[in-house]
Amino acid sequence: MKPADPAVEAELDRLATAPIVELRKRYREVLRTDPPKAFGPDLLRRSIAQRIQEKAYGGLSGPTKRLLDQLVKAMAAKPNGRLELPRRIKPGSELVRTWKGKTYRVVVRPDGFAYEGKTYAGLSEIASLIAGTNWNGPRFFGLRSKPEKAEDHGK
Repeated sequence: MKPADPAVEAELDRLATAPIVELRKRYREVLRTDPPKAFGPDLLRRSIAQRIQEKAYGGLSGPTKRLLDQLVKAMAAKPNGRLELPRRIKPGSELVRTWKGKTYRVVVRPDGFAYEGKTYAGLSEIASLIAGTNWNGPRFFGLRSKPEKAEDHGK
């Protein structure tokens, strides 16, 4: 993280007391578009401040942008459903599962998952090999909980 720039901080302080006419003008300068008509002073200040800070200190990292894109897609796909955040498992982590009396170990690698000397792209393929039937890999290895069943409403 970069240290605070006094010029940026002073500009942000000026925004706090700027009248709406000045905020609309500054919005056009900084974002190079007209502000939405519905934006009041608070949203104008926040939008301008975010862009000023982004230019001075850098924007979101690539991985953060991708994660946000995934979350938006997940929410759009299940607008009333429960959102599951993608988990990030660090390379080198070992996933252990005992299945029918035998213990299985999978090592997380930067390029996939290592199991019995072979690298797989996803856990589901490994889980299916072990179980002999299709399985959700993250659920099989305990990374996801079992979905709640819909209640039977007298059907």
